[in-house]
Amino acid sequence: MAHYRASESKREQFRRYLEKSGVLDTITSVLVALYEETDKPNNALDFIKLHLGAGGPEPADAEALRMELSDLQQKCNLLMEENKELRNRLMQYEPLPEEGAAE
Repeated sequence: MAHYRASESKREQFRRYLEKSGVLDTITSVLVALYEETDKPNNALDFIKLHLGAGGPEPADAEALRMELSDLQQKCNLLMEENKELRNRLMQYEPLPEEGAAE
């Protein structure tokens, strides 16, 4: 009987821990969303994973995306500098028209 009370106490502590950390509310809201879904998904587990945020990219995919982002940011910066340089060169040959002179 004492063993039963000890495990019940641990269970209650764990339940309070889940409640304090917001796990119970989050899981409840996802299950409610699944319940309220008019067109039930074929795979309920995928639905739950998606709504819990576990459906994100794999770590290898995320790293590849970070590397691609860094590469594209560098290319963008280079193109911005080139654009600025070309505009300055263009301004030497074609100054801005005076306001009202085009009329």
